[in-house]
Amino acid sequence: MEQPRPGRRGAEAVLNLQPSSSISIAYHPLFGPHDDLILLELDEKLVPDVLQQRITLRGQPDEDAVLCTGSKTYAVKFVGTSNSVLLIPPSDQSEFCEDSLDCDGKDDGERGVVSVIKVAPGSMELVEVAPRLDKLKLLLSVSPYRFGEEIEMEDLEETEKSNRGLYKWDDLVQEVQASDDELRSGLQALSAVEIGSYWRIVDEKYMDTILRMLLHNSVLNDWSLDALNEDEVVGVLESDGFPQKLARHCLDVYGSKVDESVGSHVWRLDERRVCVHFAREILKEGKKKTESFMAEWLQKIPEGMRASFDMLEGEILTERFGVETWVRPFSVSSLPSSPAERFSILFRERPKWEWKDLQPYIRDLNVPGLSSEGLLLKYTRRTQPTMDAEPVLSAR
Repeated sequence: MEQPRPGRRGAEAVLNLQPSSSISIAYHPLFGPHDDLILLELDEKLVPDVLQQRITLRGQPDEDAVLCTGSKTYAVKFVGTSNSVLLIPPSDQSEFCEDSLDCDGKDDGERGVVSVIKVAPGSMELVEVAPRLDKLKLLLSVSPYRFGEEIEMEDLEETEKSNRGLYKWDDLVQEVQASDDELRSGLQALSAVEIGSYWRIVDEKYMDTILRMLLHNSVLNDWSLDALNEDEVVGVLESDGFPQKLARHCLDVYGSKVDESVGSHVWRLDERRVCVHFAREILKEGKKKTESFMAEWLQKIPEGMRASFDMLEGEILTERFGVETWVRPFSVSSLPSSPAERFSILFRERPKWEWKDLQPYIRDLNVPGLSSEGLLLKYTRRTQPTMDAEPVLSAR
């Protein structure tokens, strides 16, 4: 048996023990429950993040904590063990030393004996989960940016800002259980913009006004919607009374950059995003007959753009009443990101779905370790009346 070096009474004494070796143990003078010490089991790929302190625990007192790296979110779960797991502190940990002799290992009475400070009943393990971004949508929807607001709000007291439901980046990090990368993606998905250090979503009516004015100016100034000069567009919209920040935000929401030459940025309006915007505006009034909806839609979209019914996947539902077909709004963006809640709402909306109709409403669901097929097996029941019939999905 390999003998431990005399005087090594901390965890170092057991790190290099060979198989079939043994070492004597004893209760540490400070042995006890030590509830502030918890074992955490890590995947090897997470060790660098932990050792370099690139992780954070996030969650409010009434929420289950999650651990976040820079790019991923993990649920923290306790797993009990039937084996006895003994915790031995390092010899240089002064908080577990009663006196200097205990720390430097020179107590000749217990040479070669390691001291157990705690028996752990189990450990915490990490399970990768989807970011909990529904709260982000809820927080930002309280106080959308509306026409007439001042962009700079330094004159507001902090208490008033908090009462108005305004959040800086650090506030959102504290409130939302998501990694920094996932939080940024969530803000982008909501078309949020940072205004005066606060992250805001812009009121739909205000965004509609800015977009319509951009399209109006494109006709007056003979701008190509495939090659919009950012400086020129922003300058004209600013002269029309729109804040510079929101003029640029409009380009970002409804377009994409196609060129970044020196001193200028060129944008192209995205055909689908623009067409979907006007479809949503029309359907705010309620459901419509398909023919009248299409006629109004084609009339509202900019000249040169082609509206296709396929663009509205995940935005509308169609219903047949006798010989007539109606369309009504039902946007995937309004649904929760939790799979259980999402499927519950979907099956309340329709007890049975054909796959082609259901797919646009679940393809954005992100559950680490579970594929789309796995989601369907977990939450739906598939039936097929005949071999050539379309599969029908209902609640499991």
